[in-house]
Amino acid sequence: MKYALIGCGRIAVNHIKAVANNNLDLIAVCDIDPSKFDTMFEKAGFGDFPGTERCSDYSAMLDAHPEIELVGIATESGEHAKIALDCIERGINVIIEKPMAMSMQDADLIVERSHEKGVKVSVCHQNRFNLAIQKLREALDGGRFGTISHGSINVRWNRGKSYYDQAPWRGTWEQDGGTLMNQCIHGIDLLRWMLGNEVEEVYGATRQRFHDYLEAEDVGVAVLKFKNGAVGTIEGTANVYPKNLEETLYVFGETGTVKVGGTSTNNIDVWDFAEETGADAETKRLHEVTSNVYGNGHIALYADMIDAIKNDRAPYVDAIAGRNALEIVLAIYKSQKTDEPVKLPLQNFASIDMAGEFGK
Repeated sequence: MKYALIGCGRIAVNHIKAVANNNLDLIAVCDIDPSKFDTMFEKAGFGDFPGTERCSDYSAMLDAHPEIELVGIATESGEHAKIALDCIERGINVIIEKPMAMSMQDADLIVERSHEKGVKVSVCHQNRFNLAIQKLREALDGGRFGTISHGSINVRWNRGKSYYDQAPWRGTWEQDGGTLMNQCIHGIDLLRWMLGNEVEEVYGATRQRFHDYLEAEDVGVAVLKFKNGAVGTIEGTANVYPKNLEETLYVFGETGTVKVGGTSTNNIDVWDFAEETGADAETKRLHEVTSNVYGNGHIALYADMIDAIKNDRAPYVDAIAGRNALEIVLAIYKSQKTDEPVKLPLQNFASIDMAGEFGK
């Protein structure tokens, strides 16, 4: 399958590894900064891909290569929606880094236009493919929890000035948003997915405590009310001293309790059910080794997307999943701005609408 990558910064390394592991034909890579190409390939463990074209204009690249079937988008967040829509209009399938957009209007448009054009869209919430998360999902689908009581996601990481200095777009309302949008959206996706997906109300608060050189928040908390009666809580921060502490997901039911921990929801820390199975003893020891907080899921996400295209089915993490995760973050931002609970579905709100709005 013929593929191109747009955006060759920090996360692009994971995309290149996924390209190689899935035997995609890498036609071209594109970035406005040509110095990123060699760095990306080197960090991915590849000297280069023979015959791969290096481009600085993605639109010209796509026009020159109508044979491209799949595009990965790994630019700054504020450019995701425009590039995705340009690809969709050309009939090209896309894998979009999170967040898929910075506004509900753009996210909904991606969902709508991809359906109309008959192309596949997958959003990089790759932690859904973590081994521990897959085990949790299997238990939920198997009814082992009984009625769900509540759950929580706690993303307690560290990001210092050097991280933000690497890319000036980080922490800006127009191109990024804050910790909830950038670091915590993976966990927010998992919480919504696990607790029933249908959220009726969000109440949140954000603050900027230690990163006054940013426009956006460095800590946020929220309560989610689900239509099925479950309650979810979110805590996300980049303020943990001195390094990343955890990304931990809890699910509590009448007949089961699970804690998925590690630095990126990659370990089973607690696995207790009223009715034990023969596989539970092994599951309780599950610790997936990862080289960084991005985990190992990009390879599996790419494999799933390739199969979805070949077999004309929805990707495991589709555009609606990406839209739903974005909706929660923007609902928290809106709740902070209005100091009121926000009813879902959320419409016509963007990250940029939060500019300058923090509590004391």
